[in-house]
Amino acid sequence: MARILMIVSAADSLTMRDGTEHPTGVWAEELVVSHRALRNAGHEVDLASPGGKRPTFDEASLSPEMAGGRERADEFRDYIASVDDELAHPLVLAGVDVSRYDALVLPGGHGPMADLYRDAELGRILVEADRAGRIIAPFCHGPAGLLSAVDDKDRFAFAGRRMAVFTDDEELSGGTGENTPWFVETVLREKGAVVEPGPDWSPVVVRDANLITGQNPQSSEQVAQEVLRALGQ
Repeated sequence: MARILMIVSAADSLTMRDGTEHPTGVWAEELVVSHRALRNAGHEVDLASPGGKRPTFDEASLSPEMAGGRERADEFRDYIASVDDELAHPLVLAGVDVSRYDALVLPGGHGPMADLYRDAELGRILVEADRAGRIIAPFCHGPAGLLSAVDDKDRFAFAGRRMAVFTDDEELSGGTGENTPWFVETVLREKGAVVEPGPDWSPVVVRDANLITGQNPQSSEQVAQEVLRALGQ
């Protein structure tokens, strides 16, 4: 049995380009699908967030329209309720001992664009995990969290690495559109990441050694399965 740390945003809003606040948080499908798959495979999954704050779920992700129907929205709500105690008491990022974990998983939603991308403790965790060869698996907007990882010379720790991320086109066509404060794909490219986009709204997973990334919510299951393969299952 492996031990996995799922790192989630604690943000509940994102300041948009025009200065307005947009309600946000964790995208339900991404946490539910990946958390369930990893747990069902017999692994221990701990949750962690900045300050140990309970994560907020983006209400849009729990609507039938965005979840893929009423039955699927109810499924997400039921699963979230089943792990409510864990969600209420996540670990504090500042206290995380990377050596205790075999893999780190970072689901998205727009929340990481508000906090994880600049969280120094997350940066420490990612740099330590990468140096130790631990599996690092962010997906959708989760790769925004990678931006927190800089070395002792303030260089992006994942420059030159191949990855997938929620694309600018997806953001414009089905995300927060032109009012998006910044585009994760664009910034990762500017920092030196090698982004390999696939078709919009289709499952896309890119693996580069210990780094496993997914493009969008549709990639949630595939990312979890790739993590399981990397763990030897």
